[in-house]
Amino acid sequence: MRITFCCADTDAPAWLDALRVAFPQAHVSVWQDGDAPADYAVVWAPPQMFFDQQTGLKAVFNIGAGVDALLEKRISPHTRIVRLDDAGMAVQMAEYVCHALIRHTREFDIHSAHMQAGQWTFREPLPRASFPVGILGMGVLGSRVAKAVAHFEFPVHGWSRSPKSKDGVRCFSGTNELPEFLASTRVLVNLLPLTPETENILNRTTLSQLQPGAYVINVARGRHLVEDDLLHLLASGHLAGATLDVFRTEPLPAAHPFWNHPKITLTPHTAAQTLRDVTIAQIARKLAALEQSQAIEGIVDVHKGY
Repeated sequence: MRITFCCADTDAPAWLDALRVAFPQAHVSVWQDGDAPADYAVVWAPPQMFFDQQTGLKAVFNIGAGVDALLEKRISPHTRIVRLDDAGMAVQMAEYVCHALIRHTREFDIHSAHMQAGQWTFREPLPRASFPVGILGMGVLGSRVAKAVAHFEFPVHGWSRSPKSKDGVRCFSGTNELPEFLASTRVLVNLLPLTPETENILNRTTLSQLQPGAYVINVARGRHLVEDDLLHLLASGHLAGATLDVFRTEPLPAAHPFWNHPKITLTPHTAAQTLRDVTIAQIARKLAALEQSQAIEGIVDVHKGY
C-alpha cells in the first residue's frame, strides 16, 4: 500500500512519523511532482497537479473540517473524499464560541475598557433569556457547540438543511424556516459547510432579519459573509458586534477595515485546529474499513458539498 501526504503549511515530518507508526506495512511519503501512483492520500489544500497525476486514488482523507477547497478541484469520480468526523475540533469550537458569546453578553470588553481608564464601575447583569443563540449548521461541530451553549442556560436554536432533533435545541430546517430561525436569534453562530447554496448567506437581507442588537460569530468560512453588508449593519446599529475567525482573504489584508473596527473581534482562523494523533487514529480506522470493503462515515457527497 502506498500513502501519499500532500498538506500545505503542515509539519510534514511529524505527520509522516505518526502515519508510519499507524501503517507499518505501507510506503508513506510526501508527494512530489512525478511520484508513482498512490492508493490513498492525506491532504490539505493540494494543488490541481496532484489530482491530475494521482488519478487512481481509492480515497482522499482531508485533515481539516471543510472540504470546499477539494470540491473545487477536478478529482477522479472513482476517488472517495473523506472528511473528519471531529478529530478534537468540536470541543475547541465549543470553547471558542462560548468564550465569544460570554465575552459579549457579560460585557467584558466594556469592563476592560473602564478598568484601563481607571474607572471602577458596575453594570447590571443582562439576562441570558434575552440572548437566544442561533446556530447555523447542526453537524458534528454545530451539535457540540449547541450542547455547550445550552450548559450556560442560553436559549438555543439550530438550523440545518434537513430536519434534525436535538435535546434542548429548538430546531429549524430548510429555506422556508430560515426567516423564522433568524427572527428568533440574537447571537448568530455560523458553522455551515461552504457550498454554492451557502456562499454569501450572511448578507444584508439575512442579517437584517436577526433581532435588533444582534451579534455575529463566524467560525465557518469567510465566503459565507458579505463583508460590506456586515459593516453597514454595524454602522446602522442593527448589529451590536461580531467575532470573526475566518475571512474571504487570509491572511487578512493590512488595509482591511476589520482590523481597527471597534465592534469586531478578530482571530487568525484558529477557532479549532486538527489534532494530529486523533486524526491519524481516525484515518487508520477508516482506511482499514475501506480495505475490507466496509462502510465508513464521512464520505463526502459531492452534490451536496459535505
